[in-house]
Amino acid sequence: VSLKNYRMQLVADLIAGKIPAPSTGPSGVGTLVLGTSALNGGSTGIVVQIPLSNPPAVAASGVLTLSGVPITANAIATGLIELAELRDPSGNTVVSGLVVGLSGANINIFPSVNVSIGQSVQITSGVITHG
Repeated sequence: VSLKNYRMQLVADLIAGKIPAPSTGPSGVGTLVLGTSALNGGSTGIVVQIPLSNPPAVAASGVLTLSGVPITANAIATGLIELAELRDPSGNTVVSGLVVGLSGANINIFPSVNVSIGQSVQITSGVITHG
């Protein structure tokens, strides 16, 4: 909800003629969490957790693209990876409901969406398009 509020405040500020500025404050390392269909902001459904680079992504032309890909990590659980979340350094979910697949998804992985504990999973690309 807070992200939605920030975006809505940005719209209000732009309407008022204000000029947006980059975010301020200390920057930490966020996490890309891959999980089953049960993934929902907590620890349930997590299959892979991947620390992101800093900055974690670059925004241009309404598209947010993950930085530092390809990124590889080992699965901490066995499962069918269907969803992804982006979390801040404190573990709070910033973006949820991202679709995971082998191609054409928000988060594309290799070699399979069906993984076993300890298996290497590679993020080949990650994009979020503003709708």
